[in-house]
Amino acid sequence: MGRKMNSGEMPKVNEELSGFHVGINQFGEITTSYDIDKLNTFLDKNVEDKKFKEVEDFKRNISSPEKEDSLFD
Repeated sequence: MGRKMNSGEMPKVNEELSGFHVGINQFGEITTSYDIDKLNTFLDKNVEDKKFKEVEDFKRNISSPEKEDSLFD
């Protein structure tokens, strides 16, 4: 059973990305209508990187360790 074909409607996107299209050419290369640097700038501004959050949480825990309760007191 194949996929249903798209009805031709354009998906909802952020206003900053209006006109952004992604495709694959006959050689299997991904082509876009936006410059990659412009796209990366948008992603840096609007998407939180989970790897950096984990590092910041780790540094925060090391710099201000909370008092640990001991089971043997």
